Amino acid sequence: MLKKIFSWPFACAALLTLICSLAGSYLATLPYLKVIGALVIALLLGMVMQVGRPVLDYSRPGIGLIANKFLRLGIILLGFKLNLIALAQAGIKTIALAVVAVTFTILVTYQLARRFGVDRHLAILTASGTGICGAAAVMGISSQLTSDDDPATKLRHQENEVVAVAIVAILGTLFTLIEIGLKPLLHMTALQFGVMTGGSLHEIAHAVAAGSAGGPVSLDTAIITKLSRVLLLAPVAILVGIWYQKATRQANPTGEKQPVPIPWFMLGFILASVAGTFIPGLAALLPSLVKLAYLLLGMAMAALGMNVNFSVLFTRGKIALVASGISSVLLLILVATLSKTFF
Repeated sequence: MLKKIFSWPFACAALLTLICSLAGSYLATLPYLKVIGALVIALLLGMVMQVGRPVLDYSRPGIGLIANKFLRLGIILLGFKLNLIALAQAGIKTIALAVVAVTFTILVTYQLARRFGVDRHLAILTASGTGICGAAAVMGISSQLTSDDDPATKLRHQENEVVAVAIVAILGTLFTLIEIGLKPLLHMTALQFGVMTGGSLHEIAHAVAAGSAGGPVSLDTAIITKLSRVLLLAPVAILVGIWYQKATRQANPTGEKQPVPIPWFMLGFILASVAGTFIPGLAALLPSLVKLAYLLLGMAMAALGMNVNFSVLFTRGKIALVASGISSVLLLILVATLSKTFF
C-alpha cells in the first residue's frame, strides 16, 4: 500500500483528481450549477479527463486507489455533518418518514429494475442511490457487494457504479426542478415543503437547492430530513451486504462461500457523527472536516469518471434509469402525501 501511495502514478492521479474536485466545488457555487452538486460535477470533469488517455494510463494504479480508499475516508468524514441531537430534536415523525421513504424506494426501484431485466448488482446500486443519498450511497453500498476475482466481473461492477451514479445525478437534478415548479401548486407550509424535498430528493445538494426555494424554515427542514435518510446508510449497507451474499449463494450454490463483508468504514461514519455531536472541542473544526470530506469524495468521483465506459453508460443504464424514474415519481407522491398529512 505504501509503495503505491509513494509513487509517481499515484501522485499524478492525486493531482488530476484534486483538480477535478476543487473545480467541482467551485463550479457548484455558481447559480445554474448549484443544483447539480460538487460530486456530480467532479465525476463529469473526470470523464472529460479521458481526452488525455496517455496520462490516465500512466496514472491508472493511483486512480484505482483513490476511487477506493479516498471514497471510504470521505464517507467517514461525512459523518461529522450529522448532528445526532438535531436529528433527535426533529422528532420521531421525521425519522419514521426517512425509514419509510428509504425502505419503499429501495424495494420498489430494485423490483422494477429486476422485472425490466437489469442485473442484480446494478439494480441494488441504483435503488440505494435513489433511496438514500445519491452518489455516496452508490459507492458505499458497492463496497458491500463482494464479487469473485474474475476481471470481467470486476470491470462490469465498476461500470455499474458509474451508471448508477449517473442515473441518480440525472434524476436528482430533474426532480429538483420539478419540485420547485410544483411548490406554488401544492399549497404547502414551509415545514411541509422542506419535509417533501428532504424526503424525496436524491443528493444533499438537491435537497438544499429545492428546500431553499421555500425559505429558511423550509431549507433547515429539508437538510434535517435528508440527513435522517443519510443516517440510514450504515444499517442499509450491512443489511444489503448480508442479503447480496445470500442471493449470490442461491444463484450459484456450487460457488465458494464468501464471508459477509463488514463495513468498517461505516463504523467510522457513525463514530464521526457521535464525535461531532458530543465532543465540544470539535465544533470549530466541523466545517473544515466536512469540506475535507467533500474534497476526498470529489476526488473519488473524479477517479470514477476517468474509468467511465461511455458505450456502457448509454446502453446498460437506460432500463435502470426508467426503473429509478418510476420509483422517484412514486416516492415524491408518497412523501408529499405524508408531509401534508403528518407535518
